[in-house]
Amino acid sequence: MKKNLITILVHNRPGVLSHVAGLVTRRGYNVESIAAGPTEDHSVTRITLVVAGDTATVEQVVKQFQKLIDVISVEILEHEDALTGELAIITLKAGPGRRNRIVNLASHMGFRLIDILADRVTIQVAGSARDVDTAVAALTPYTIVAMARTGLVALPRRTDTVEAS
Repeated sequence: MKKNLITILVHNRPGVLSHVAGLVTRRGYNVESIAAGPTEDHSVTRITLVVAGDTATVEQVVKQFQKLIDVISVEILEHEDALTGELAIITLKAGPGRRNRIVNLASHMGFRLIDILADRVTIQVAGSARDVDTAVAALTPYTIVAMARTGLVALPRRTDTVEAS
């Protein structure tokens, strides 16, 4: 099933994210990723959703989003028409023999070291979802102890959006 990228601008009010997520789950979608945060206008939040589904069904969900009172605009983005990013924080086992290899790998691949302990190293990776997936694959042999990913955030390459009615 196709992964759909939906970006929604909403009024920054309590409960809005819950209403958006609830609408998607009521439609039977599995939300693969959801990210929300303020925009350049602190009274507006941008919510980015990645959901699997066919185009016709996703368009119906978008119409439902547009009916929500706090929704300003909704847009289905094609991945090639979107600027996307993701962040991951990954903690690895790193005894004395492995620490240098992990630090060298992190330096070579452009990861940011954010914490080094006697038996653990924590790395931050930022980039496209593919960049984060590549980092996870490269780091897996070093035993990932914990990982947190933000989920995809996205902006359209162009600025016109579908206005909610």
